[in-house]
Amino acid sequence: MPKLTIDGIEVEVPAGTTILQAAEQIGIEIPRFCYHERLSIAGNCRMCLVEVQPGPPKPAASCAMPVAEGMTVKTNSPMAVKARKGVMEFLLINHPLDCPICDQGGECDLQDQAVAFGYDRSRYTEQKRAVQDKYMGPLVATEMTRCIQCTRCVRFAQEVAGAPDLGGVNRGEHMEITTYVEKAIGSELSGNLVDLCPVGALTSKPYAFNARPWELKKTESIDVFDAVGSNIRVDARGNEVLRVLPRLNEDVNEEWLGDKSRHAIDGLRRQRLDTPYVRKDGKLVPASWQEAFAAIAAKVKTTSGAKMAAVAGDMADAESMVLLKDLLTALGSRSFDCRQDGAVFDLSNRLSWQFNSGIAGIDEADAILIVGSNPRWEAPVLNARLRKRYLTGKAKFAVIGEATDLTYKVDHLGTGPDALKAVADGSSPFAAVLKAAQKPMIILGMGALTRKDSAAILALASQVVDSCGLVKDGWNGFNVLHTAAARVGGLELGFVPGANGRDLDGILSGAEKGELDFVYLLGADEIDTKRLGKAFVVYQGSHGDAGAMRADVILPGAAYTEKSGTYLNTEGRMQRTARAVFPLGEAKEDWTIIRALSEVLGHTLPQNTLVQVRDRLAAVSPVFDEDTAVPAGKWGAFGVAGAIDAAAFESPVKNYYMTDPISRASRTMAECTEVYVNGNQKRKTGTHG
Repeated sequence: MPKLTIDGIEVEVPAGTTILQAAEQIGIEIPRFCYHERLSIAGNCRMCLVEVQPGPPKPAASCAMPVAEGMTVKTNSPMAVKARKGVMEFLLINHPLDCPICDQGGECDLQDQAVAFGYDRSRYTEQKRAVQDKYMGPLVATEMTRCIQCTRCVRFAQEVAGAPDLGGVNRGEHMEITTYVEKAIGSELSGNLVDLCPVGALTSKPYAFNARPWELKKTESIDVFDAVGSNIRVDARGNEVLRVLPRLNEDVNEEWLGDKSRHAIDGLRRQRLDTPYVRKDGKLVPASWQEAFAAIAAKVKTTSGAKMAAVAGDMADAESMVLLKDLLTALGSRSFDCRQDGAVFDLSNRLSWQFNSGIAGIDEADAILIVGSNPRWEAPVLNARLRKRYLTGKAKFAVIGEATDLTYKVDHLGTGPDALKAVADGSSPFAAVLKAAQKPMIILGMGALTRKDSAAILALASQVVDSCGLVKDGWNGFNVLHTAAARVGGLELGFVPGANGRDLDGILSGAEKGELDFVYLLGADEIDTKRLGKAFVVYQGSHGDAGAMRADVILPGAAYTEKSGTYLNTEGRMQRTARAVFPLGEAKEDWTIIRALSEVLGHTLPQNTLVQVRDRLAAVSPVFDEDTAVPAGKWGAFGVAGAIDAAAFESPVKNYYMTDPISRASRTMAECTEVYVNGNQKRKTGTHG
């Protein structure tokens, strides 16, 4: 490994490392605009100039120059500083003085560097350049006169998002970044362009002119719009969430975030439940908490535990699920389900429902089979990781299911179970690829596990694992990609039918037939509420969606930004949201509602604080205990062999932008649906770029 000296500090780094990367390893920051550690090197902004010896007596771009043995680098020599000041002067020749009205003001790289290397006057007297704004869809606003042609956005679109919709046209002073044909950027990760832009050329359209960064209270939290569990930062002013940004977590989302997770937050302000309701004479009328609890208690007294059931929704936190199960168990019920889509797993083995190799394990896999899943819509950030692995050329990909553009090339083996069976019995050519791979992987989606024959499909997938050697020492390549943030946590807590209990289909059919007369919906809106028959329905949730419309009593709960809740992501990783704002109106945190209700029902739960509730979680499963190592599961065959329907696998996500009560209430997501799902990708007359 070559040794070099940077600002008097000797450092040894691997061959091929650039000067800029070597400097960062010893804590020396070199200014840059075009360089980004996750994108290819462009070397076109020249802001990272340093003095290098031995070499020609001129500054060198540190982002593009590899280190060499014996090299001496000065990052702040008079030559380097003068060169950067010259670069900054050129960058500011055409840049408008928009700081007072620019959304990037206060968090703009150009603004920060201008303070260090800018000049207090301009020597440029020629006419300034103006560039027409471009239309890039409902999420990205443009002010292209500010663009400094760093090409970060171009490289992100091509390399990470896999949507080569952006590029540069013309040369020299006339160069422009454009979508060529004016249309929306065709990616579910387009919001990341705003984070990458070092100036105010690309800004967030929904957030435009709402706030300055110093006005916002920043809260580190977790995203719950899919099962990846992306790490986020929630920015709020007062009691209103104004934006969501990604946080760095190399093992989960790196530093990217899907567009729904970022921009569906305007749905937090619409169609909210902010007071209890009780149905009287066929109409829901506002009520006090005491009246709502009294209505529930009156019904519970007239029924038995065998006629009671509960369904947990896709965004329910573990705290509320464990207390609801404890309460209904005390009342005598055994009918619970956290699987609104009816997914099938081996409930005795957590390995049958987890992403066992871990999301970061994708970076090591060398053969990947995707079955019954469209990860581009089900988990865009995870799909970007799959694309990243594809671009290395070290992994082969195959898909069984819908033939869709996943942003990377795959072998399409077939649409249904017959193709999976061919892999299991070795007659498919891809079976040989899996067997030859060092770290093979299968990703089983909800399109394969929510069918009538899912138990048999699961057995077939288990057969693939055994026949192709997907599980070996130090590697488990069997992975389930969930679509619901609450799912893994609910399964781990045992929020599933107990002895003689009913699953989701049993609950709905029982309510239809009058065999169940009390159903508790904990944020469950994706079920067929028409099948609830004449059952007494309690709905606890944050939005007036399908479940609330059918309810006899509504208990207003908190949204994910309004509570501290525990979630397990698709790989079983425990993460917690943090309260950024307070619940609206009379709404309360979900676990506190269930605790208060238990007292009225005469089965007072012993947990009075959040710490005690989390102790209860840890008692149910060590996965929820931060101080206890989770025991490694033992691999074994699962599923039940049986008749298999030849019908094609279909992803359950038909519209990425509307999958839950929050995103369905979002005006921004309605615009995205119109543009991306309905195909109206061209600019509407009169809209701002």
